[in-house]
Amino acid sequence: MSDPTSSDTPVLDLLERMTVDSVATSSLDAQSIALVRLAALVASDAPAVSYALNLAVDAEIGLGPEDVRGVLAAIAPIVGTSRVAAATGRIVTAIGVAIEVASAEMDADLAASE
Repeated sequence: MSDPTSSDTPVLDLLERMTVDSVATSSLDAQSIALVRLAALVASDAPAVSYALNLAVDAEIGLGPEDVRGVLAAIAPIVGTSRVAAATGRIVTAIGVAIEVASAEMDADLAASE
């Protein structure tokens, strides 16, 4: 077994291992897991970075804005308007950051090819 303290990102590594174990243990398909995780993020009042990480995976497995809206609408009566509104703001922030990162990467690629 490797030494977890030898990594540059021990916390991210731990989260990755926990996620892999969770997915392997669950009886749900990948899309259902992603939707349930999104609902859990809202319920736990998660920060924007958590949405960014999860929405990136969601896009990779074919989930889109309609799926996100569907989850928010479904859980609103349970978690409340304020949690859904806060989550929506954090999702918008996460998407904005992702766009900025992608734009910076494109600019760097263009500059490198000149």
